[in-house]
Amino acid sequence: MAVETPVLSILSARTVPVIHREFEWQKSCVYGVHLLINIKHQSCCIGKRISLTLCPILLGTILCHLSDSKKQGAYGKIKTHKESKLSQVMRLDEVLSAVSLLYVNPLVSNLDNDYVRKTYDAEDLAFCDEILCQVSRSFAAVIRQLPPTLLVDVLIFYLVLRALDTVEDDMSAFESNDVKVKHLLAFHKTALGDPKWSMDGVGEGHERQLLQEFPKCHSIFAALPEQSRRVITDITQRMATGMAEFVGKDLGQGTTDIQQYNRYCHFVAGLVGEGLSRLFAVTGLEKPSMASELHLSDQMGLFLQKTNIIRDYLEDYVDGRAFWPQSVWKKYSKTGDLGYFAKQSEEEVRVNSLYCINELVTDALELVPDCIAYLSKLHCREVFRFCAIPQVMAIATLDKCYNNADVFTGVVKIRKGLSCKLINDTNDFSGVHSTFHAFATSIIHKARRAQKSGFENPNYERTMKACDAICELTVAEASRRIGKKEMLMPLALAGLSFASYTASSSPVSGKPVVPAIAGTVLVGAAITKVIGLGSGAGSESTPSLKSAATLVNGKK
Repeated sequence: MAVETPVLSILSARTVPVIHREFEWQKSCVYGVHLLINIKHQSCCIGKRISLTLCPILLGTILCHLSDSKKQGAYGKIKTHKESKLSQVMRLDEVLSAVSLLYVNPLVSNLDNDYVRKTYDAEDLAFCDEILCQVSRSFAAVIRQLPPTLLVDVLIFYLVLRALDTVEDDMSAFESNDVKVKHLLAFHKTALGDPKWSMDGVGEGHERQLLQEFPKCHSIFAALPEQSRRVITDITQRMATGMAEFVGKDLGQGTTDIQQYNRYCHFVAGLVGEGLSRLFAVTGLEKPSMASELHLSDQMGLFLQKTNIIRDYLEDYVDGRAFWPQSVWKKYSKTGDLGYFAKQSEEEVRVNSLYCINELVTDALELVPDCIAYLSKLHCREVFRFCAIPQVMAIATLDKCYNNADVFTGVVKIRKGLSCKLINDTNDFSGVHSTFHAFATSIIHKARRAQKSGFENPNYERTMKACDAICELTVAEASRRIGKKEMLMPLALAGLSFASYTASSSPVSGKPVVPAIAGTVLVGAAITKVIGLGSGAGSESTPSLKSAATLVNGKK
């Protein structure tokens, strides 16, 4: 593709073949779907009355499921930047990924399980599951696919910390900071120690409901294994202590420096990583040594939290509680005020804004090697996916934020179809490495293009170094994955061609419809294979992933 040639020419010799083949794959995918669209002009009749027209149904389904929530950032205070639905459905690989995730290979909930039914109160657990979906749709699916012996532990861990976070976030419910601090410091004793404890008038929407009906969460918490309860209580107490430290600080202009920025992220996210690692270990799904991976667990949490903080600049600033470190943003703010960057109508402000966000994105990207190292230590496939999905979403978000002035005028989010594609690509190490590699390369492209256009980014070399480190760690697995795609593409195209031929001949000529159905099945199988390549198999540099059932049976 001529458009990509100048970009490819500036990449390292080691990286170019991988990226070039990825572009070729995209062209093949588009060609294949053009064949698929051919089918829309024909009706594949079964009997005399049933008629199916593929593309209108496909488009209608995707438009329905990819529509954004009506609730916008900061409870509607600022707008959300989003692409048109037409733009989303024109990304054919993402459309196919969405169809696959919704109907072919969805994330399956393990809540309906004998162990879960016998261990926990059904009504209280149903409330916990429902409220989880309301307060965090993004995490609900990845939590539900966890093995039954871990699923409820993580579900309750999340809800307990969400309840604690709701107390911390409410800026008007408490008569003073001292009162809020008192509630935070006592939370592990009140919420987790008193079966009847609840709190009213704090938070909004479903977060408020969570606190109001917290005894139902406590019921499930009390039924957890003792080791899991101990982990959750410990992390809750330490997180609350950290939150209390920041309650009295004036965060209207962000944190003071990188050290304080990291400290805050440690308390609200790094500790979550530690708690999860300990839960993985005590439930026996990962090695006991995972409980000691404190540094990697912390870095993984920081990566996710920093991504959210970078993306939520305007939302946090409007709420009067921001976290961007002053030691970074004051280098670029001519007024010394964090709100300076929101005045995007001025060219100087726009340029300085991009300098600032690019430095913060780079700071987060430097955590990726530790995230990859953490993932490489996991052996349970469900645990791996649970950890990997948020990680790939985060680097996709960083790619979206890099050199993007929209961050300063609203909420920037990745496309729903892209989210589906990322979820489908987290079946194994090669898929996750390939994703990290693709987005690191995308940031390289953006930085190079900006540099060539005269944008003198003071963080350019640091960004290149961070992205090169990611590419070096992931290029081998990325190459391996693209090799699989190249092997399967002929099968997909053959199926598409066969289905197109049989669909056009059978209904019109009265020939048997079976070939058309067989061709369509072949298409579905081929596309599903192309979208979800992972088998869990490892390579020389990454261990093999096994299902939870296999791991448990192997220990018996």
